[in-house]
Amino acid sequence: MLQKFPAFAGVPGPVVVIVMDGYGIPKHDVGSAIDAARKPTLDRLFAKYPNIRLRAHGTAVGMPSDDDMGNSEVGHNAIGAGQVYAQGAALVANAIAEGAIWQGEAWQQIVAGAKAGRGVLHFIGLFSDGNVHSHIDHLKAMVVQAKAEGVKTVRIHALLDGRDVPETSALDYVIPFEAFLRDISTGGFDARIASGGGRQTITMDRYDANWPMVERGWRTHVLGEGPQFANATEAVNGLRERNPGTIDQDLPEFVIAENGNPIGTIEDGDSVVFYNFRGDRAIEITRAFVEENFTEFDRVRTPRVTYAGMLQYDGDLQLPKRFLVAPPAIKDTSSEWFSKSGLAQYACSETQKFGHVTYFWNGNRSNKFEGETWQEVPSDVVPFEQRPWMKAAEITDAMIAALQSGQYKVLRCNYANGDMVGHTGNFRAATMAIEAVDLALSRLLPAIDAAGGVALITADHGNADEMFELDKKTNQPAQNKDGSFKAKTAHTLNPVPLVLYDNVSGGRLDLTQTDTAGLSNIAATVANLLGLQKHDTWDESLLNVK
Repeated sequence: MLQKFPAFAGVPGPVVVIVMDGYGIPKHDVGSAIDAARKPTLDRLFAKYPNIRLRAHGTAVGMPSDDDMGNSEVGHNAIGAGQVYAQGAALVANAIAEGAIWQGEAWQQIVAGAKAGRGVLHFIGLFSDGNVHSHIDHLKAMVVQAKAEGVKTVRIHALLDGRDVPETSALDYVIPFEAFLRDISTGGFDARIASGGGRQTITMDRYDANWPMVERGWRTHVLGEGPQFANATEAVNGLRERNPGTIDQDLPEFVIAENGNPIGTIEDGDSVVFYNFRGDRAIEITRAFVEENFTEFDRVRTPRVTYAGMLQYDGDLQLPKRFLVAPPAIKDTSSEWFSKSGLAQYACSETQKFGHVTYFWNGNRSNKFEGETWQEVPSDVVPFEQRPWMKAAEITDAMIAALQSGQYKVLRCNYANGDMVGHTGNFRAATMAIEAVDLALSRLLPAIDAAGGVALITADHGNADEMFELDKKTNQPAQNKDGSFKAKTAHTLNPVPLVLYDNVSGGRLDLTQTDTAGLSNIAATVANLLGLQKHDTWDESLLNVK
């Protein structure tokens, strides 16, 4: 159990952590949907209550360098764990640089499986250098190694990004990569892109929100069904012509074919690597490949393959059992220690971020700790820009009911709006998303007051704070030739806020601003607000007791 905090006995009521997903502190007024939004509740919070800035990207959340954006997975890992762990991108990059990945049993089984079958190794994953779910350099390294180890045929199933990278940048990756594949395809080695489509159209669903997406991916990658093109460059150009105004993440599926025959269907005896290192959008397609009694959709046929993930995407469920790089072993999370201290906990979000306040928060574990209650609000399956309020109202309803029940001492929730709508690149919708969160807070905060509690209001990373691309030379919003601004759909490198909403301590509590504090400091701060000392492994508390 956690020991008592000598400086403060704890607030009388609950401590609530509110994550405003995708809410960064902008560098520029122009392009910030947050600045443009009407948000009286948030304006009042920043004017009246203690608030500081936290780092939510780069090494502060376990990414390889400070040029790497944060994301919801690593952000919630850091908040929940109270510690910084090397994350997927860094783990994979190090394993490749050191050569450890090639010596691992999983990679050796992948190569042996391909060579024992038809000699075909398939790679499926997000095709960009966004470094949030994957990195194209990891794919390139595996193609080179496959050739060196005698694999004869490589087929790549490329999920177009336009979300963690500029929204219409697909050809910036496809054209040079197809040139690389042509150059390496010598001496009987044949490597080509075989299929693909937008990441929001096929394959990369998460949290069981839209299984038809995964089914479309299965039919594209495995069965070879879809519009046919001669190569991936022609596919992207052709799909853009057929779907004007559609950004990369929403482009339909495509199949590369010769004489009407797909060049890369997945067959018995092949090997398959899903090369995303992040887990949330990898679990469902992994289940389709590895589960014997799979019932989510009709697979038509199920090829017997040697399958591996880049990482193990769910340690509790052992999905998949074969993986190339071991994920971080996250121990001593805040939920675990609050549970050991006998505190009842409540976690809530809508489907799109439900796993983040549960699975990722708890250190990549699918199971609850004793005394935890999880409540999922089903997300609508519609484009987010068409419904930017998402499920903020329903999450707020659930949180208020949980507070009024008096059952819980620690509560947490995630409002997905700023991130999911920010990813669409639609500026007006993003302002509405922030306004929906502001309205939700205006309802939730009085319920916290009524319960005698306090709240820490923060974010896991930025997104809606920069809706326009920045010019690399001027660091100002970039413009198209017609004078319009270039839409940005990726996360930002901006810090995020931490606000202490406290009407019960009589002004005794404040926050300590540091230039280096990151999201991992929140867990210790929550513990101190509860009147408990932080665990020995957690980062420092930001609470200042007067």
